[in-house]
Amino acid sequence: MHKFMFLGLLLVAPVFGQDQATDMRTAAGCGPTKTQFSVKVDSTLHTVTQAGPGKAMVYVAVEETPAPNQFEIGDVTTRVGLDGKWVGANHGRSYISFVVEPGDHRVCTDWQSMFKSAQKLSGAADFKAEAGKTYYFRAHVTVGGKEQAAKLSLMPVNEAEGLLLISKAGLSKWKAKK
Repeated sequence: MHKFMFLGLLLVAPVFGQDQATDMRTAAGCGPTKTQFSVKVDSTLHTVTQAGPGKAMVYVAVEETPAPNQFEIGDVTTRVGLDGKWVGANHGRSYISFVVEPGDHRVCTDWQSMFKSAQKLSGAADFKAEAGKTYYFRAHVTVGGKEQAAKLSLMPVNEAEGLLLISKAGLSKWKAKK
């Protein structure tokens, strides 16, 4: 009897580990791993708007840096999460914006990819939103090559830097794939 219980625990243990990893990703601000987005970018739109009364506005802009001597394979799609739910996605040098309630939040970005190694690349940040304020984040993607590993980081930036990022990026128009 004890052998069967031990065997059962061994078979179930990997499932618990996966649930814990998912819970940790959600706690960091990311949404469900299985959600995928298709993204189109309008490179002519570089607008900044204000949130409605009692709300705050958040912008997440992506910068991509190719690795030296790397063959260009195309732009990366990054998903953007807030407090455990996806709020959109970027593709290449682009940005999204969304409205948040005042208070403590976690924003997350990760690399949407069919390759397991790229799926592990992500970044997250905490911020406290105040009504009437605008917050800017830079998602920096370094596409790996022979000499350099791929990287993804997310950092808050000041308003001046945020405006520059948006001036060089296109507006992402995204939808969840079915």
